Amino acid sequence: MRVQMLGLCRFSYLGMRGYQRDHSGIAERRAFLYDPARLARRWLIFETLALPGWLAQSDPDFTLVVMTGPDLPQPWLSRLRDLVAQVPQLRLELVPAMDRHLDACRAAIAPHLDPRADAVGHFRHDDDDAVALDYIASARRDFMQVRDLWRAEGRLSLDHSRGLMLRLAEAKATFAPRIAHNMGVALTVFLAPDRPETAIHFNHARLPLWMPGVAVTRPLMFIRSIHGDSDSGDPGPGIPLDIPPDDLDRHLVRRFGLNRAALESLAQRLEGQGRTGSPC
Repeated sequence: MRVQMLGLCRFSYLGMRGYQRDHSGIAERRAFLYDPARLARRWLIFETLALPGWLAQSDPDFTLVVMTGPDLPQPWLSRLRDLVAQVPQLRLELVPAMDRHLDACRAAIAPHLDPRADAVGHFRHDDDDAVALDYIASARRDFMQVRDLWRAEGRLSLDHSRGLMLRLAEAKATFAPRIAHNMGVALTVFLAPDRPETAIHFNHARLPLWMPGVAVTRPLMFIRSIHGDSDSGDPGPGIPLDIPPDDLDRHLVRRFGLNRAALESLAQRLEGQGRTGSPC
């Protein structure tokens, strides 16, 4: 059975809807998303936190579509072009501003669907979050254990729900380990390849309304960051976990290819760029 793993990462995509922050029109949204200082911060978080996991996946058989607008300012557009030229799993889609965000996401994903696939594992990934180095391998393996549930309806969510909440504020990186269901990161929506939806089409907090779901509660599979530029600063409901600091440091390296010093440096650099504290 061929399972395609196909993800979407929106990098400051200029379009209406699709975000928790409201703007009166496209001009106001453009001014917000394309603010030079904001873009510098987003890129810093993207390359420090999000990219390492994707560059070192133990299973390289996946596609991650990076979606942005054709007018994304320089040097950020050129940096994205250079990145996807170096990483075969990454694709860049430049989607003009659209009022209907779901249509825009579909336009970005559609060219990359594999017609040979029996099932497509759709996932969304925010540019300021991280997945474990074996996320793709685990999602594919775990799906095979429960594929009969998927066959019944052609839809199934697979939730790798143990992770770390990372708060970047006041020049510090602080962690809160927890089990948090359907966070949106390390969450895979398996669909038949001829279905028009993507992972974005389903509100991740309400997935049980549309499909059966399976939660896999170990090992650590995601890091969700919370910082001054977050679209939402609410960590959401969850079950707190106790991980000693030394064990946490080892998990960062082994599970995510990250280290505490780099994340502390990230928090300090964000502080120096003038946007810290709680998201607004």
